[in-house]
Amino acid sequence: MTNDIWAKVLAALKGALGANNFSNWIEPLEFAHLSDGVATFNVPTSFIGNYVSQNFGEQILYHLNQNGQPVQRLQFSVASGDGRKVLPVDGQQKITRVREMDGSPLDSRFTFDTFVVGKPNELAHAAARRVAEGGPVTFNPLFLYGGVGLGKTHLMHAIAHELKMRSPELNVLYLSAEQFMYRFITALRDRKMMDFKQIFRSVDVLMVDDVQFIAGKDSTQEEFFHTFNALVDSQKQIIISADRAPGEIKGLEERIKSRLQCGLVVDLHPTDYELRLGVLQSKVEFYAAQYPDLAIADGVLEFLAHRITTNVRVLEGALTRLFAFASLIGREITLEMTQDCLSDVLKASDRKVTVEEIQRKVSEHYAIRLSDMIGPKRVRNYARPRQIAMYLAKQMTNRSLPEIGRRFGGRDHTTVMHGVKRIEELKVLDSQIADDLELLRRALEE
Repeated sequence: MTNDIWAKVLAALKGALGANNFSNWIEPLEFAHLSDGVATFNVPTSFIGNYVSQNFGEQILYHLNQNGQPVQRLQFSVASGDGRKVLPVDGQQKITRVREMDGSPLDSRFTFDTFVVGKPNELAHAAARRVAEGGPVTFNPLFLYGGVGLGKTHLMHAIAHELKMRSPELNVLYLSAEQFMYRFITALRDRKMMDFKQIFRSVDVLMVDDVQFIAGKDSTQEEFFHTFNALVDSQKQIIISADRAPGEIKGLEERIKSRLQCGLVVDLHPTDYELRLGVLQSKVEFYAAQYPDLAIADGVLEFLAHRITTNVRVLEGALTRLFAFASLIGREITLEMTQDCLSDVLKASDRKVTVEEIQRKVSEHYAIRLSDMIGPKRVRNYARPRQIAMYLAKQMTNRSLPEIGRRFGGRDHTTVMHGVKRIEELKVLDSQIADDLELLRRALEE
Protein backbone atom coordinates (compact mmCIF):
# COMPACT_ATOMS: atom_id res chain seq x y z
CA MET A 1 0.00 0.00 0.00
CA THR A 2 1.41 3.38 -1.00
CA ASN A 3 1.59 6.48 1.17
CA ASP A 4 -0.88 8.22 -1.16
CA ILE A 5 -3.51 5.54 -0.56
CA TRP A 6 -2.98 5.66 3.21
CA ALA A 7 -3.32 9.45 3.04
CA LYS A 8 -6.71 9.03 1.33
CA VAL A 9 -7.78 6.57 4.02
CA LEU A 10 -6.71 9.01 6.72
CA ALA A 11 -8.70 11.81 5.13
CA ALA A 12 -11.79 9.59 4.96
CA LEU A 13 -11.37 8.52 8.58
CA LYS A 14 -11.04 12.11 9.73
CA GLY A 15 -14.33 12.97 8.05
CA ALA A 16 -16.09 9.91 9.47
CA LEU A 17 -14.77 9.98 13.03
CA GLY A 18 -14.41 13.68 13.72
CA ALA A 19 -11.35 15.77 14.59
CA ASN A 20 -11.02 14.70 18.24
CA ASN A 21 -11.18 10.96 17.66
CA PHE A 22 -8.87 11.30 14.70
CA SER A 23 -6.16 13.23 16.55
CA ASN A 24 -6.35 11.05 19.66
CA TRP A 25 -6.47 7.59 18.10
CA ILE A 26 -5.81 7.57 14.35
CA GLU A 27 -2.92 10.00 13.98
CA PRO A 28 -0.67 7.92 16.29
CA LEU A 29 -0.96 4.94 13.91
CA GLU A 30 1.98 4.31 11.61
CA PHE A 31 1.36 1.99 8.68
CA ALA A 32 4.03 -0.74 8.58
CA HIS A 33 3.17 -3.26 5.87
CA LEU A 34 0.42 -5.27 4.16
CA SER A 35 0.84 -9.02 3.68
CA ASP A 36 -1.66 -11.84 2.97
CA GLY A 37 -4.64 -9.64 3.70
CA VAL A 38 -3.26 -8.45 7.05
CA ALA A 39 -2.43 -4.76 7.51
CA THR A 40 0.10 -4.11 10.30
CA PHE A 41 0.38 -0.78 12.12
CA ASN A 42 2.97 0.45 14.59
CA VAL A 43 1.42 1.99 17.72
CA PRO A 44 3.10 3.78 20.65
CA THR A 45 1.29 1.75 23.37
CA SER A 46 -0.66 -1.48 23.67
CA PHE A 47 -3.57 0.52 25.08
CA ILE A 48 -3.91 2.57 21.88
CA GLY A 49 -3.68 -0.59 19.75
CA ASN A 50 -6.44 -2.34 21.68
CA TYR A 51 -8.67 0.73 21.78
CA VAL A 52 -8.35 1.41 18.04
CA SER A 53 -9.04 -2.24 17.21
CA GLN A 54 -12.18 -2.44 19.31
CA ASN A 55 -13.64 0.97 18.46
CA PHE A 56 -12.42 1.91 14.99
CA GLY A 57 -11.25 -1.40 13.48
CA GLU A 58 -14.24 -1.86 11.18
CA GLN A 59 -14.01 1.72 9.96
CA ILE A 60 -10.34 1.33 9.07
CA LEU A 61 -11.01 -1.98 7.29
CA TYR A 62 -13.90 -0.44 5.39
CA HIS A 63 -11.95 2.56 4.10
CA LEU A 64 -8.91 0.45 3.22
CA ASN A 65 -11.09 -1.78 1.06
CA GLN A 66 -12.90 1.22 -0.42
CA ASN A 67 -9.50 2.39 -1.64
CA GLY A 68 -8.69 -0.92 -3.31
CA GLN A 69 -6.68 -2.58 -0.55
CA PRO A 70 -7.63 -6.29 -0.03
CA VAL A 71 -7.37 -6.14 3.76
CA GLN A 72 -9.15 -8.79 5.83
CA ARG A 73 -7.61 -8.15 9.23
CA LEU A 74 -5.73 -5.51 11.22
CA GLN A 75 -2.65 -6.15 13.33
CA PHE A 76 -0.87 -3.77 15.74
CA SER A 77 2.78 -3.79 16.69
CA VAL A 78 4.24 -2.03 19.74
CA ALA A 79 7.92 -1.36 20.53
CA SER A 80 9.46 -3.47 23.34
CA GLY A 81 12.89 -3.86 24.85
CA ASP A 82 13.72 -6.56 22.29
CA GLY A 83 12.43 -4.68 19.29
CA ARG A 84 8.75 -4.85 18.25
CA LYS A 85 6.12 -7.40 19.11
CA VAL A 86 2.66 -7.98 17.69
CA LEU A 87 -0.10 -7.24 20.16
CA PRO A 88 -2.53 -10.01 21.11
CA VAL A 89 -5.43 -7.69 20.41
CA ASP A 90 -8.70 -8.68 22.06
CA GLY A 91 -11.80 -8.95 19.92
CA GLN A 92 -10.03 -8.36 16.60
CA GLN A 93 -12.72 -8.45 13.95
CA LYS A 94 -12.47 -9.53 10.36
CA ILE A 95 -13.97 -7.22 7.79
CA THR A 96 -17.70 -7.20 7.41
CA ARG A 97 -17.99 -6.00 3.85
CA VAL A 98 -20.68 -3.53 3.02
CA ARG A 99 -23.43 -5.49 1.36
CA GLU A 100 -26.36 -4.18 -0.61
CA MET A 101 -29.14 -3.62 1.90
CA ASP A 102 -32.50 -5.08 1.04
CA GLY A 103 -34.90 -2.28 0.32
CA SER A 104 -38.65 -2.31 -0.21
CA PRO A 105 -39.73 -4.82 -2.87
CA LEU A 106 -40.25 -3.35 -6.33
CA ASP A 107 -43.57 -3.95 -8.07
CA SER A 108 -42.94 -5.56 -11.45
CA ARG A 109 -46.01 -3.77 -12.87
CA PHE A 110 -44.60 -0.32 -12.17
CA THR A 111 -42.39 0.33 -15.18
CA PHE A 112 -42.09 3.20 -17.64
CA ASP A 113 -43.92 1.09 -20.24
CA THR A 114 -47.02 0.89 -18.03
CA PHE A 115 -46.96 4.54 -16.95
CA VAL A 116 -49.60 6.54 -18.81
CA VAL A 117 -48.25 9.99 -19.67
CA GLY A 118 -50.48 13.05 -19.91
CA LYS A 119 -50.21 16.78 -19.43
CA PRO A 120 -50.48 16.60 -15.58
CA ASN A 121 -47.47 14.28 -15.23
CA GLU A 122 -45.35 14.79 -18.35
CA LEU A 123 -42.62 16.84 -16.62
CA ALA A 124 -42.32 14.33 -13.77
CA HIS A 125 -42.14 11.48 -16.28
CA ALA A 126 -39.44 13.25 -18.34
CA ALA A 127 -37.35 13.98 -15.23
CA ALA A 128 -37.68 10.40 -14.01
CA ARG A 129 -36.64 9.08 -17.42
CA ARG A 130 -33.59 11.32 -17.41
CA VAL A 131 -32.44 10.08 -14.00
CA ALA A 132 -33.10 6.46 -15.00
CA GLU A 133 -30.69 6.78 -17.91
CA GLY A 134 -27.87 6.90 -15.37
CA GLY A 135 -24.80 9.09 -15.41
CA PRO A 136 -24.51 12.62 -14.00
CA VAL A 137 -27.58 14.85 -14.06
CA THR A 138 -27.92 18.56 -13.48
CA PHE A 139 -30.47 18.09 -10.70
CA ASN A 140 -29.83 16.24 -7.48
CA PRO A 141 -32.02 15.41 -5.72
CA LEU A 142 -35.06 14.76 -7.89
CA PHE A 143 -38.07 15.50 -5.67
CA LEU A 144 -41.47 14.20 -6.84
CA TYR A 145 -44.59 15.27 -4.99
CA GLY A 146 -48.33 14.98 -5.41
CA GLY A 147 -51.50 13.59 -3.89
CA VAL A 148 -52.41 9.95 -3.37
CA GLY A 149 -52.65 7.83 -6.49
CA LEU A 150 -51.07 10.29 -8.93
CA GLY A 151 -48.07 8.11 -9.85
CA LYS A 152 -45.19 9.04 -7.52
CA THR A 153 -44.50 5.49 -6.37
CA HIS A 154 -44.99 4.15 -9.90
CA LEU A 155 -42.27 6.49 -11.18
CA MET A 156 -39.95 5.63 -8.27
CA HIS A 157 -40.26 1.90 -9.04
CA ALA A 158 -39.84 2.55 -12.76
CA ILE A 159 -36.57 4.44 -12.15
CA ALA A 160 -35.25 1.60 -9.98
CA HIS A 161 -36.21 -1.05 -12.57
CA GLU A 162 -34.56 0.91 -15.38
CA LEU A 163 -31.35 1.58 -13.46
CA LYS A 164 -31.01 -2.07 -12.46
CA MET A 165 -31.51 -3.14 -16.08
CA ARG A 166 -29.12 -0.59 -17.59
CA SER A 167 -26.43 -0.76 -14.90
CA PRO A 168 -26.74 -3.95 -12.81
CA GLU A 169 -23.48 -3.12 -11.04
CA LEU A 170 -25.07 -0.08 -9.38
CA ASN A 171 -26.18 -0.35 -5.77
CA VAL A 172 -29.73 1.05 -6.01
CA LEU A 173 -31.58 1.26 -2.71
CA TYR A 174 -35.31 1.99 -2.70
CA LEU A 175 -37.23 2.16 0.57
CA SER A 176 -39.94 4.10 2.34
CA ALA A 177 -39.16 6.84 4.84
CA GLU A 178 -40.73 4.64 7.52
CA GLN A 179 -38.25 1.87 6.70
CA PHE A 180 -35.36 4.32 6.89
CA MET A 181 -36.58 5.39 10.33
CA TYR A 182 -37.10 1.80 11.51
CA ARG A 183 -33.60 0.75 10.43
CA PHE A 184 -32.09 3.81 12.04
CA ILE A 185 -33.82 3.06 15.36
CA THR A 186 -32.81 -0.62 15.14
CA ALA A 187 -29.19 0.36 14.53
CA LEU A 188 -29.26 2.66 17.55
CA ARG A 189 -30.77 -0.07 19.74
CA ASP A 190 -28.30 -2.72 18.57
CA ARG A 191 -25.34 -0.33 18.68
CA LYS A 192 -24.65 -0.84 14.99
CA MET A 193 -24.71 2.76 13.83
CA MET A 194 -21.39 2.37 12.05
CA ASP A 195 -22.83 -0.41 9.91
CA PHE A 196 -25.93 1.68 9.23
CA LYS A 197 -23.86 4.67 8.12
CA GLN A 198 -21.57 2.56 5.94
CA ILE A 199 -24.43 0.82 4.18
CA PHE A 200 -26.49 3.92 3.46
CA ARG A 201 -23.51 5.99 2.42
CA SER A 202 -22.13 3.36 0.07
CA VAL A 203 -25.16 3.25 -2.23
CA ASP A 204 -25.00 4.66 -5.75
CA VAL A 205 -28.65 5.67 -5.89
CA LEU A 206 -30.81 6.28 -2.82
CA MET A 207 -34.58 6.43 -3.29
CA VAL A 208 -36.80 7.39 -0.33
CA ASP A 209 -40.58 7.28 -0.74
CA ASP A 210 -43.02 9.38 1.35
CA VAL A 211 -40.34 11.44 3.10
CA GLN A 212 -43.04 13.41 4.97
CA PHE A 213 -43.12 10.55 7.51
CA ILE A 214 -39.79 11.59 9.05
CA ALA A 215 -41.19 15.06 9.86
CA GLY A 216 -41.07 15.67 13.59
CA LYS A 217 -38.62 12.79 14.18
CA ASP A 218 -35.55 14.79 15.23
CA SER A 219 -32.95 12.01 15.48
CA THR A 220 -34.04 10.41 12.19
CA GLN A 221 -33.94 13.80 10.46
CA GLU A 222 -30.43 14.37 11.78
CA GLU A 223 -29.18 11.11 10.29
CA PHE A 224 -31.10 11.64 7.05
CA PHE A 225 -29.51 15.08 6.72
CA HIS A 226 -25.97 13.70 7.10
CA THR A 227 -26.67 10.77 4.77
CA PHE A 228 -28.08 13.19 2.18
CA ASN A 229 -25.01 15.43 2.35
CA ALA A 230 -22.56 12.52 2.19
CA LEU A 231 -24.19 11.09 -0.93
CA VAL A 232 -24.50 14.44 -2.73
CA ASP A 233 -20.86 15.23 -1.92
CA SER A 234 -19.94 11.86 -3.47
CA GLN A 235 -22.03 12.73 -6.56
CA LYS A 236 -24.48 9.91 -5.88
CA GLN A 237 -28.06 10.33 -7.07
CA ILE A 238 -30.93 10.86 -4.62
CA ILE A 239 -34.63 10.58 -5.53
CA ILE A 240 -37.27 11.59 -3.00
CA SER A 241 -41.07 11.57 -3.04
CA ALA A 242 -43.66 13.16 -0.75
CA ASP A 243 -47.31 14.11 -0.70
CA ARG A 244 -46.50 17.83 -0.82
CA ALA A 245 -43.71 20.25 -1.72
CA PRO A 246 -40.69 20.41 0.65
CA GLY A 247 -41.66 23.82 1.97
CA GLU A 248 -45.16 22.57 2.86
CA ILE A 249 -44.06 19.61 5.03
CA LYS A 250 -44.70 20.68 8.61
CA GLY A 251 -42.21 19.45 11.19
CA LEU A 252 -39.41 19.05 8.64
CA GLU A 253 -36.21 20.88 9.59
CA GLU A 254 -35.47 23.99 7.55
CA ARG A 255 -32.01 22.74 6.60
CA ILE A 256 -33.56 19.57 5.14
CA LYS A 257 -36.20 21.58 3.28
CA SER A 258 -33.39 23.69 1.83
CA ARG A 259 -31.43 20.61 0.69
CA LEU A 260 -34.51 19.01 -0.88
CA GLN A 261 -35.26 22.21 -2.80
CA CYS A 262 -31.75 22.51 -4.24
CA GLY A 263 -32.45 20.00 -7.02
CA LEU A 264 -35.48 19.61 -9.27
CA VAL A 265 -38.87 19.73 -7.51
CA VAL A 266 -41.68 18.39 -9.71
CA ASP A 267 -45.40 18.34 -8.99
CA LEU A 268 -47.60 15.53 -10.29
CA HIS A 269 -50.84 17.39 -10.89
CA PRO A 270 -54.26 15.84 -10.43
CA THR A 271 -55.39 13.81 -13.43
CA ASP A 272 -57.45 15.37 -16.19
CA TYR A 273 -60.13 13.59 -18.20
CA GLU A 274 -57.82 12.59 -21.06
CA LEU A 275 -55.25 11.08 -18.70
CA ARG A 276 -57.90 9.15 -16.76
CA LEU A 277 -59.33 7.77 -19.99
CA GLY A 278 -55.83 6.77 -21.11
CA VAL A 279 -55.24 4.92 -17.83
CA LEU A 280 -58.52 3.03 -18.25
CA GLN A 281 -57.77 2.11 -21.85
CA SER A 282 -54.34 0.81 -20.83
CA LYS A 283 -55.90 -1.24 -18.02
CA VAL A 284 -58.53 -2.70 -20.35
CA GLU A 285 -55.77 -3.98 -22.65
CA PHE A 286 -54.26 -5.78 -19.67
CA TYR A 287 -57.59 -7.33 -18.65
CA ALA A 288 -58.41 -8.37 -22.23
CA ALA A 289 -55.66 -10.99 -21.97
CA GLN A 290 -57.03 -12.29 -18.65
CA TYR A 291 -60.69 -12.22 -19.64
CA PRO A 292 -60.72 -12.85 -23.42
CA ASP A 293 -64.45 -13.64 -23.46
CA LEU A 294 -65.55 -10.43 -21.76
CA ALA A 295 -66.80 -7.45 -23.72
CA ILE A 296 -67.13 -3.86 -22.55
CA ALA A 297 -69.81 -1.63 -24.01
CA ASP A 298 -69.12 1.72 -25.65
CA GLY A 299 -69.24 4.66 -23.29
CA VAL A 300 -68.34 2.79 -20.09
CA LEU A 301 -64.74 3.99 -19.95
CA GLU A 302 -65.76 7.54 -20.76
CA PHE A 303 -68.38 7.41 -18.01
CA LEU A 304 -65.80 6.24 -15.44
CA ALA A 305 -63.25 8.85 -16.54
CA HIS A 306 -65.85 11.58 -16.03
CA ARG A 307 -67.23 10.34 -12.73
CA ILE A 308 -64.17 9.09 -10.79
CA THR A 309 -61.80 12.03 -10.52
CA THR A 310 -60.10 11.48 -7.14
CA ASN A 311 -57.02 9.50 -8.15
CA VAL A 312 -55.75 6.74 -10.41
CA ARG A 313 -55.79 4.07 -7.68
CA VAL A 314 -59.52 4.47 -7.14
CA LEU A 315 -60.05 4.46 -10.90
CA GLU A 316 -58.03 1.28 -11.45
CA GLY A 317 -59.63 -0.39 -8.43
CA ALA A 318 -63.08 0.34 -9.82
CA LEU A 319 -62.21 -1.23 -13.17
CA THR A 320 -60.69 -4.28 -11.47
CA ARG A 321 -63.89 -4.82 -9.47
CA LEU A 322 -65.98 -4.36 -12.60
CA PHE A 323 -64.11 -7.00 -14.59
CA ALA A 324 -64.12 -9.44 -11.67
CA PHE A 325 -67.88 -9.04 -11.24
CA ALA A 326 -68.59 -9.39 -14.97
CA SER A 327 -66.45 -12.56 -15.19
CA LEU A 328 -68.38 -14.17 -12.33
CA ILE A 329 -71.79 -13.61 -13.91
CA GLY A 330 -70.56 -14.02 -17.49
CA ARG A 331 -72.09 -10.85 -18.90
CA GLU A 332 -70.96 -7.89 -20.98
CA ILE A 333 -69.87 -4.84 -19.00
CA THR A 334 -72.62 -2.33 -19.70
CA LEU A 335 -73.25 1.15 -18.35
CA GLU A 336 -76.13 -0.18 -16.23
CA MET A 337 -73.94 -2.92 -14.70
CA THR A 338 -71.22 -0.32 -14.03
CA GLN A 339 -73.62 1.91 -12.12
CA ASP A 340 -74.94 -1.01 -10.05
CA CYS A 341 -71.56 -2.63 -9.34
CA LEU A 342 -69.79 0.61 -8.47
CA SER A 343 -72.61 2.46 -6.74
CA ASP A 344 -70.58 3.03 -3.55
CA VAL A 345 -67.50 4.25 -5.45
CA LEU A 346 -69.57 6.57 -7.61
CA LYS A 347 -71.41 7.92 -4.56
CA ALA A 348 -68.14 8.64 -2.76
CA SER A 349 -66.81 10.41 -5.86
CA ASP A 350 -69.88 12.60 -5.85
CA ARG A 351 -69.16 13.98 -2.37
CA LYS A 352 -69.99 17.66 -2.33
CA VAL A 353 -67.66 20.15 -0.72
CA THR A 354 -69.42 22.80 1.37
CA VAL A 355 -68.58 26.48 1.76
CA GLU A 356 -68.14 25.88 5.49
CA GLU A 357 -65.54 23.16 4.87
CA ILE A 358 -63.64 25.48 2.57
CA GLN A 359 -63.67 28.30 5.12
CA ARG A 360 -62.40 25.99 7.87
CA LYS A 361 -59.60 24.52 5.73
CA VAL A 362 -58.43 27.93 4.53
CA SER A 363 -58.38 29.41 8.03
CA GLU A 364 -56.40 26.39 9.30
CA HIS A 365 -53.95 26.63 6.39
CA TYR A 366 -53.22 30.31 7.06
CA ALA A 367 -53.37 29.94 10.86
CA ILE A 368 -56.04 32.58 11.34
CA ARG A 369 -59.32 32.45 13.24
CA LEU A 370 -62.38 31.56 11.22
CA SER A 371 -64.23 34.52 12.73
CA ASP A 372 -61.53 36.91 11.49
CA MET A 373 -61.64 35.52 7.95
CA ILE A 374 -65.44 35.81 7.76
CA GLY A 375 -65.57 39.08 9.73
CA PRO A 376 -65.33 42.70 8.55
CA LYS A 377 -61.56 43.26 8.97
CA ARG A 378 -59.84 44.23 5.72
CA VAL A 379 -56.19 43.84 6.68
CA ARG A 380 -54.18 41.80 4.19
CA ASN A 381 -53.61 38.92 6.64
CA TYR A 382 -57.35 38.23 6.55
CA ALA A 383 -58.37 39.66 3.17
CA ARG A 384 -56.18 37.40 1.01
CA PRO A 385 -57.25 34.11 2.70
CA ARG A 386 -60.86 35.37 2.48
CA GLN A 387 -60.50 35.89 -1.28
CA ILE A 388 -58.91 32.45 -1.67
CA ALA A 389 -61.82 30.85 0.22
CA MET A 390 -64.29 32.72 -2.00
CA TYR A 391 -62.45 31.55 -5.11
CA LEU A 392 -62.50 27.91 -3.95
CA ALA A 393 -66.19 28.20 -3.02
CA LYS A 394 -66.94 29.43 -6.54
CA GLN A 395 -64.86 26.63 -8.12
CA MET A 396 -65.81 23.70 -5.91
CA THR A 397 -69.46 24.26 -5.00
CA ASN A 398 -72.62 24.99 -6.95
CA ARG A 399 -73.49 27.96 -4.74
CA SER A 400 -74.31 31.26 -6.44
CA LEU A 401 -72.25 34.39 -5.83
CA PRO A 402 -74.94 35.95 -3.57
CA GLU A 403 -75.11 32.72 -1.52
CA ILE A 404 -71.33 32.67 -1.13
CA GLY A 405 -71.39 36.33 -0.10
CA ARG A 406 -73.98 35.64 2.61
CA ARG A 407 -71.72 32.94 4.08
CA PHE A 408 -68.85 35.44 4.23
CA GLY A 409 -70.46 37.80 6.71
CA GLY A 410 -73.27 39.00 4.45
CA ARG A 411 -71.02 40.47 1.77
CA ASP A 412 -72.39 41.65 -1.56
CA HIS A 413 -71.98 39.38 -4.62
CA THR A 414 -69.81 42.05 -6.29
CA THR A 415 -67.30 41.65 -3.46
CA VAL A 416 -67.18 37.93 -4.16
CA MET A 417 -66.74 38.62 -7.90
CA HIS A 418 -63.84 40.96 -7.16
CA GLY A 419 -62.20 38.39 -4.84
CA VAL A 420 -62.53 35.56 -7.38
CA LYS A 421 -61.13 37.73 -10.18
CA ARG A 422 -58.21 38.87 -8.02
CA ILE A 423 -57.20 35.29 -7.15
CA GLU A 424 -57.47 34.26 -10.82
CA GLU A 425 -54.96 37.00 -11.61
CA LEU A 426 -52.65 36.22 -8.69
CA LYS A 427 -52.43 32.47 -9.28
CA VAL A 428 -50.76 33.22 -12.63
CA LEU A 429 -48.34 35.78 -11.18
CA ASP A 430 -47.63 34.32 -7.73
CA SER A 431 -46.43 30.70 -7.54
CA GLN A 432 -47.07 30.62 -3.78
CA ILE A 433 -50.74 31.45 -4.30
CA ALA A 434 -50.96 28.76 -7.00
CA ASP A 435 -49.35 26.19 -4.68
CA ASP A 436 -51.66 27.13 -1.82
CA LEU A 437 -54.72 26.73 -4.04
CA GLU A 438 -53.57 23.32 -5.24
CA LEU A 439 -52.79 22.11 -1.73
CA LEU A 440 -56.14 23.30 -0.38
CA ARG A 441 -58.07 21.80 -3.28
CA ARG A 442 -56.42 18.41 -2.71
CA ALA A 443 -57.14 18.54 1.01
CA LEU A 444 -60.79 19.32 0.36
CA GLU A 445 -61.16 16.48 -2.15
CA GLU A 446 -59.71 13.81 0.14
